[in-house]
Amino acid sequence: QVQVVESGGGLVQAGGSLRLSCVASGRTFSNAAMGWFRQAPGKEREFVAGLRWSTGTTYYADSVKGRFTVSRDNAKNTVYLQMNSLQPEDTAVYYCAAQRVNRILISAGAYDYWGQGTQVTVSS
Repeated sequence: QVQVVESGGGLVQAGGSLRLSCVASGRTFSNAAMGWFRQAPGKEREFVAGLRWSTGTTYYADSVKGRFTVSRDNAKNTVYLQMNSLQPEDTAVYYCAAQRVNRILISAGAYDYWGQGTQVTVSS
């Protein structure tokens, strides 16, 4: 089975940074894409950023564009989400997800494999 594990969450002051990591085992990542999502209490799960594995192409939600960067490390088979200039509105559980279609998709329902999430809390 595919297993997805994200890590790196924590507590940070507004304006600070965190770097999340995501490792998926049990699969290869050619012709596949990874997505980062987040969900705050009482809110719907929303797309944050995505990466097309074969090309490194990235795409970002407007709310994080210019502040967050998604990248890959082929040797480590790992995807990262670098989060800078964090604000309290970024507080949420962040999830890494994987799917096998060779394109970036922004709907949570398009992803087949999910991690358990990592909490990011930004204090004002």
